[in-house]
Amino acid sequence: MDELKNAVRSYALRDADHDGLARTPISGFEMMCVDTPRGDLQAVYRPLVCVVLQGAKRMTVGRECRTITAGESVIVSADMPVVGRVVQASMAAPYMAVAVHLQLALIAEMAVQLDHSGAGPRGSGTERTHTQTVFTEDTRAPVLDCITRLMGLLQRPEAIPLLQQGLLRELHYWLMVGPHAAVLRALTDPTSHAHRIAAAISLLRRNARSRMRVEHLAAAANMSLTAFHKHFKQFTSLTPVQYQKRLRLIEARRLMLEQGLTAPHTAYEVGYESVPQFTRDYRRLYGRPPKQDVRTTFAPPLSDAGHESRSRPGESDS
Repeated sequence: MDELKNAVRSYALRDADHDGLARTPISGFEMMCVDTPRGDLQAVYRPLVCVVLQGAKRMTVGRECRTITAGESVIVSADMPVVGRVVQASMAAPYMAVAVHLQLALIAEMAVQLDHSGAGPRGSGTERTHTQTVFTEDTRAPVLDCITRLMGLLQRPEAIPLLQQGLLRELHYWLMVGPHAAVLRALTDPTSHAHRIAAAISLLRRNARSRMRVEHLAAAANMSLTAFHKHFKQFTSLTPVQYQKRLRLIEARRLMLEQGLTAPHTAYEVGYESVPQFTRDYRRLYGRPPKQDVRTTFAPPLSDAGHESRSRPGESDS
């Protein structure tokens, strides 16, 4: 474990962004290293597994709030707006975590193979009506071993194209025979609510900058309007309109931080028709107007960083 933590810290020191997030050349594999507890980080997570190696982080996912500590893993089972806050970190012992995005096609293939071999979960079946989207468990040794070998692969860039998929496949196997196998299966079961809401969310994400009629989203989920509203809110804690607004605001912050766009330009870029409305919504989510937020984010850190409110400019964070 110490070797893995040292590797994560070294990689993050070289490649992490201002929020401590470091992406890697391995598909869907990223890590976070934060040495000071910070404010909230807003992000939209794709389905993933996150392994906390050191420190602790509080995650609010939909209607659920969890604190994940060292030695625990968390699975997020849907595209979800997440509020994350590192709550335990120091210079001597920074918060460290690694995350791997889940490959739904691989989960579907593996579920069929496990059923044919008789190694699938007994008695649990597919959870067609579950409304929970975040699941925690103690990190098991085979999962940690896969993460360690993925981390080691970063030292051999020429081997990544040849070996990464095998290691990712092995990691998915250990998840598929773990305690939350039925939940993962539901992601690829066309009859499950999780799968049907995910189809609507995918449509919403692809068209985040355009107005979307709720009827079209309900049709994508193969649900009546009443059922769609009910299950969408259960899964995400937001209405479809609120979800789309969250997508726009997170993307807006990314554009301003990474590309230096002005607030008016950004507002229209993400689909707003009114700059004042964009500013009001931005302040409501991030606690301050766009220009001030960007200026504060890139300002030198204060001695007490716990009052900063940040958002990672991307799809997900660890």
